[in-house]
Amino acid sequence: MFDIVGKRFWLFLISGVVILICIVSLATFKLKTGIEFSSGSTLRVSFEQKISQRELEQELANLGYPNAIVQSAIAPTGEEDYLIRTRRLTEEEAKVQLTEALAAKFGDIPEPQFYDVSPEVAAETARNAAIAVSIAAIGILLYITWAFHRMPKPFHYGVCAIIALVHDVLVALGVFSILGGVLGWEINLMFITGILAVIGYSVNNTVVVFDRIRENLTKGVSSSFEVVVNNSLVETLSRSLNTSLTTLFVVLALLFFVGASIQNFAVVLLVGIIAGTYSSLFIAPQLLVVWEKGEWGRFLRPAGSRIR
Repeated sequence: MFDIVGKRFWLFLISGVVILICIVSLATFKLKTGIEFSSGSTLRVSFEQKISQRELEQELANLGYPNAIVQSAIAPTGEEDYLIRTRRLTEEEAKVQLTEALAAKFGDIPEPQFYDVSPEVAAETARNAAIAVSIAAIGILLYITWAFHRMPKPFHYGVCAIIALVHDVLVALGVFSILGGVLGWEINLMFITGILAVIGYSVNNTVVVFDRIRENLTKGVSSSFEVVVNNSLVETLSRSLNTSLTTLFVVLALLFFVGASIQNFAVVLLVGIIAGTYSSLFIAPQLLVVWEKGEWGRFLRPAGSRIR
């Protein structure tokens, strides 16, 4: 039988390296926020003739919008649209002055779409998003603690699940900070929706593993908690991997065929499913063993003495 639990500090080291990269990325690039969180205006346009993103950025600079952010997007029709984000504009400035100026340079612009978010609405949206994620985390902690209340130390199960969730969210934030720094991607409400979906998916996998641990403890499979956890992981490993793999196929289909409207949602799910599968198998259960054996102090020792 595979000794997964015996390699727990190697598994923690892998996660630690990934989390460190994500934290450095967040400190370096930060997160580029969409207009839902920072206010501003977005104009979605398409051109009858083919133009490059660089040409559009240059023309916007010539028109007095040097700080405008331009992103390409694939429309449901398969044509390439451009999302132009600028400082907050009036509808007249966006639809009349800016659109007409671009049309004069590049040709007709059929049915431009204009979005505007005020600073007040942006602040309220950011606050509500933070509250939603916090309530979800607290609810998960209480639910898992209650679900395993007949087990010894049920609070441990809830805390370990929350630590695994923080791991998944940090990975998703780190990846998006890199995408923002390299490709100019911004986080929006679809990103928050994806984070909440990842939280639910990750918890589902974690609860499956925890439930198998409970069953094996009840059956008295072994007097060693470490052996019980390892047996439970091996028994649920194929089920978790197969479920995640089939879900990834669906997410990839959404990403490649639905288009930019749910791009952030699909990418967050893609990253979150991979990170969530890892954390539900190799982080949360291993933390239960560490807590049970009182090994928290080993995290503070040099790597050479911690990993054997």
